[in-house]
Amino acid sequence: MDEHAKIEELGKPRVVIVGGGFGGLELAKALRHVNVQVVLIDKQNYHTFQPLLYQVATAGLDADDIVSPFRKILEDQGNVFFRMAEVQSVDTEAQVVKTSIGLVKYDYLVIATGATTNYFGDQEMAKNSVAIKSVEDAIMLRNTVLNNFEKALQVEDPVERNSLLDFVIVGGGPTGVEVAGALSELRKHVFPKDYRELDFKEMDIHLIQSGPTLLKGMSPEASQKALEFLQNFGVDVMLDCRVKSYDGYTVTLNTGQTLITRTLIWAAGVSGAPIEGIRKESILKGNRYQVDEHNRITGYNNVFAIGDIAAMVTSEYPEGHPMVAQPAIQQGKLLAKNIGNLLCQRALDTFHYDDKGAMATIGRNHAVADVKLFHKEFRTQGFLAWLMWTFVHVISLVSFRNRLAVFISWTWSYFSLDKGLRFIIGNKREPIPVEETAPKELV
Repeated sequence: MDEHAKIEELGKPRVVIVGGGFGGLELAKALRHVNVQVVLIDKQNYHTFQPLLYQVATAGLDADDIVSPFRKILEDQGNVFFRMAEVQSVDTEAQVVKTSIGLVKYDYLVIATGATTNYFGDQEMAKNSVAIKSVEDAIMLRNTVLNNFEKALQVEDPVERNSLLDFVIVGGGPTGVEVAGALSELRKHVFPKDYRELDFKEMDIHLIQSGPTLLKGMSPEASQKALEFLQNFGVDVMLDCRVKSYDGYTVTLNTGQTLITRTLIWAAGVSGAPIEGIRKESILKGNRYQVDEHNRITGYNNVFAIGDIAAMVTSEYPEGHPMVAQPAIQQGKLLAKNIGNLLCQRALDTFHYDDKGAMATIGRNHAVADVKLFHKEFRTQGFLAWLMWTFVHVISLVSFRNRLAVFISWTWSYFSLDKGLRFIIGNKREPIPVEETAPKELV
């Protein structure tokens, strides 16, 4: 029989939050003045600022710059108890969450597990590509890139050497666009100094997008300008194109064209991360929970979902709100208020998304921004958009230490044209031996 996790009972209604991403963390903080006990459960002991993971992957920032320990963030909030654990399932009848440290009782359960990488059932792609959804992913990608360049120095065959120098990025959303831009900057300013024996005219960067435009969801002006910026940076952008297969060496496209690379970066899609025990009828397309206008999961009275895992279907958002930080943060704030309303038997407030717009950076002095100010949309591209993107991302970081560290790193990189975090520590993806993947005529 499972034992209950050791958590002090305060004699107050207990709110259990599963997941410490933007939504879960915001909810925990917003419950500060509500008469409840909060138990925050996450498999890591830190919050990750995911929009800057690509900066860690491309040596622009250290992992420490974009993570902050939950206990530090919530240290002065006496009604919050954090537990690092894996959530295995939930029993909604008994109102307990089964975790790797035991059972956790709840009065209100909030699922904020976010999203995971979606390979659309392609197991070969999942095995051979590199995603950027976690700090571990970002560090592995950085290590893999640098490790491949070290190996390229020892390779005589030009085809095999090119496979180590070339990159294929799948997905033309913000992550894909930003990774492509960052790699082009490294190719221009950094790698030629580090690897003087290599000819970086041989380093190709391919960005593959299944649709007709980049940055779907942003304005046509932003999409077109992002395309122009990337092309000017020497990125080969392939629109209306899909990857059929990737074996760790050869990328086969739906057009019949093939590309050779040891590093395929998968930024093509995400899927919700549901928990076992919630009724299957409540899960919609994309593994997201169907929730009402109060973020309550369909079929439950005291089980909620916020952020990427929640699909609040409306006429304006027929597939749910965008899977980005702002909806999660706003839902977390409102749910804290509504839990207070439930305790006081007041009517619940309805969620209305305040869309603040979207931004993406393509590299030094180049970005696109569709920002909503005073109910009017403001669109800009280039240096001003880059300044806005930089400012917004710095102030959005959780702690002052993170903000200061990122500001200093970016300022130093801007004036020095250098990225100083080019070290290989931890796991890396070793290239599959060329004999196992390459066509016979190339071996």
